[in-house]
Amino acid sequence: MKKRHYTELGLVNTKAMFAQAMQERFAVPAYNFNNMEQLQAIVVGCAKSASPVILQVSGSARSYIGSAFLPHMAAAAVELAKDTGLAVPIALHLDHGSSFELAKECIDAGFSSVMIDASHQSFADNVALTRQVVEYAHAHEVTVESELGVLAGIEDEVSAEHSSYTRPEEVERFLEQTGVDSLAISIGTSHGAFKFKLQPGQEPPPLRFDILEAIEKLVPGFPIVLHGASSVTPAHVEMINKYGGKMDNTAGIPEEQLRRAAASAVCKVNIDSDGRLAMTAVIRKIFAEKPGEFDPRKYLGPARDELIAMVMHKNSAVLGSAGRIQAV
Repeated sequence: MKKRHYTELGLVNTKAMFAQAMQERFAVPAYNFNNMEQLQAIVVGCAKSASPVILQVSGSARSYIGSAFLPHMAAAAVELAKDTGLAVPIALHLDHGSSFELAKECIDAGFSSVMIDASHQSFADNVALTRQVVEYAHAHEVTVESELGVLAGIEDEVSAEHSSYTRPEEVERFLEQTGVDSLAISIGTSHGAFKFKLQPGQEPPPLRFDILEAIEKLVPGFPIVLHGASSVTPAHVEMINKYGGKMDNTAGIPEEQLRRAAASAVCKVNIDSDGRLAMTAVIRKIFAEKPGEFDPRKYLGPARDELIAMVMHKNSAVLGSAGRIQAV
């Protein structure tokens, strides 16, 4: 595969995004995508709301889309933002990279940011693998995210039955030994749409803001990342269940908790499940109401519109990233 620098695709790394987010106290949205319609919706939603955006793919999403397609899709995303009316900054990020080899492949293909996730390994092994990725990435001006602590839940190839909170006392040492650019922490979020098993009327447990505040005091100004931060929108869950789905007792992270996090040292919030739910809800509704429909444009188009609306809502009402980019 051809080696290319991300600037050839019109992309940026996350340094300037995070610096602005830290200074202005908002969080950059990091939306995962698996196909063209999701990518279009994310870019249009962010361009319309004047928000920077990080486009994320996991290793399995990269395999599904096709590694040869991704650089061209990223370049098209940059052009789509311009055509929509505002050339917002766009980063292409590897989510939960599992190995140095995968991170290197993505960097060589034109990714502007990568995550190496060795959080399930020992502290020493996590440091060693992260440092190896950082050295290669920084030589190519690519930013690197890593993780301390383990999030529970299942999403793509990421799976953990139990969570372990990030230990603030390990953070400073980890950053010094790795040179990583941002750090994902575990404070009570979890992967997937089934984050909490709640009884009717029961509220999700609050995030551990005490851990976040302790980390913020230890490493002031350092970019913190929240994974597993979908809210599992009740309206979309209800629509899915109404039209033949089965998603019982689902619950996500309340938006007010995410708003509080976005106003702190958290400058990147990952959202995946909410986008899947938005599109699935609309597609199920169309199939139920129009069982004879077989033109993908007639159900993927409305699903894309629903995702655009969700992205604009998240940017403006939850993350505070809307209106941060001015037309040049």
